[in-house]
Parts: sequence; C-alpha cells; structure tokens
Amino acid sequence: MPDLHMKVEEYLNEIAEREGTVHLTLIDPASQPPEVAADIAKAAVDGGTDAIMIGGSTGAGGLALDQTLLKIKEQIDVPTVLFPGNAGGLSIYADAVLFMSLLNSRDINYVTTNQAMGAPLVYKYGIEPISMAYIITEPGGTVGWVGDAKLIPRNKPELAVAYSLAGKYMGMHYTYLEAGSGADQPVTPATIGAVKHVLGDNKLIVGGGIRDGRTAKICADAGADMIVTGTIVEETDDVRNKIEELVSAIKK
Repeated sequence: MPDLHMKVEEYLNEIAEREGTVHLTLIDPASQPPEVAADIAKAAVDGGTDAIMIGGSTGAGGLALDQTLLKIKEQIDVPTVLFPGNAGGLSIYADAVLFMSLLNSRDINYVTTNQAMGAPLVYKYGIEPISMAYIITEPGGTVGWVGDAKLIPRNKPELAVAYSLAGKYMGMHYTYLEAGSGADQPVTPATIGAVKHVLGDNKLIVGGGIRDGRTAKICADAGADMIVTGTIVEETDDVRNKIEELVSAIKK
C-alpha cells in the first residue's frame, strides 16, 4: 500500500527507480458502468498495477466520471490519476491529474485553452497536477483524430525527440508517447530509445498497442519508465491474469 503522505508523482517515480518500470491501467468511464469499472480496477491492482488512470477521448467526464472514481476508490488503495481529454475530464475525487499539453496538435484548444479552463478547477479541488508533454505518433487512433494531432511518423524518431525536448525545456516532468488506444502496433523501440536518451531523468510514459507481456517488455527495455494498458482490460475475460502477465514482463 502506498504512503498516503507521499505525492503521486513521487510515488510513481520511486517505483520506476526501484522496480524499473511502472504499470498503469487506463479505464475509460464511458466504456462501462461505475461498478464494472471498480471490478476492473480491483482486478488490475490484484494483478500488480501501480496506479489507475481514468479518462478517455470522448464522453469521459461529468457524473459518470465522479461515480466511477467513487466506486473505484472503494475497492483499491493505489492512486487514481486523471487522464482528461479536455477540461470536462476533471473530478474532485481523483488523487492526481496528468496536466498535459498535446504538443503536436493543430488545435490550440488542446495545447493551452483546455489547460487554462481546467487549471482553476485543479487548484480549487486540490488535485495534484503532474505536468506532462503529450505526443501522439502514428497510427494515432481516436485520440489523434479528436486532438487534431499532426502525427509523428513511425520512421521519424527525431521529430518525437524535438517535441519531447520542447516539453522538457518548458518544464514538463513527464512525456507521454501515445500510439493511440487500440493501435495495431505500439510506438517503435527506436523512437522510445531516442526520446528517453534526451529526457534523462525526466520520466517517459508509453501507451497504445501494448496487449501482451512481450510487447510491454520491448517498450520497457527500449526506455519506457511507465507502460499504460487500457483497451486490453476491456477486451480480456481475466483482467488479473492479463495484468500479471504485463507486470511480470516489465518489473526488475
């Protein structure tokens, strides 16, 4: 059980240092009733996931988000971290929020406007903000379309490096390379490795297209400090065993 006095960012960083790689399970509140989401979260924690991320590209806010968080928090003792698609994806019941800017979006709303609208709520609710550069690579999936991202080509790691450095130099603590929910393949090892090389001590999150332990290990070995899996927990009949497979592949 995590130290309740430790900040979520500190908690995640400490796991990354001690165990090599953090595992995060992403649950979309729009994909199932709150009670089912809570069952998924408990099974994921029993399987070894380090924290629960909550959010989605569409329909992941409001009452459904609040009710999902409340039900999840009844079942688990690891942090809940918001992964908002816009300013509506915030809730007073979360422990932290990935306070992110979609750096390669063509739409200013996803670069700074939603952030300006959401920031006063983060302050008012007392949610811990974790600053993050969000960068979407090919194929991009729904989030790439919704966020109007100029997708980073799979064969152009230098472009991912440029955006990642920009985020780092603007003071963002985390960088998230996203291939898109349900992507047919994850971010390439070459891109992960190149980005981690320039980030140094800053933490690198990788998500999208990671469905099995082998793929998770490839991403972790390439340099990912944290691995996110989401779609697979909606598709599998045995969440605990699937998470155990992923976690055992990426931990020291």
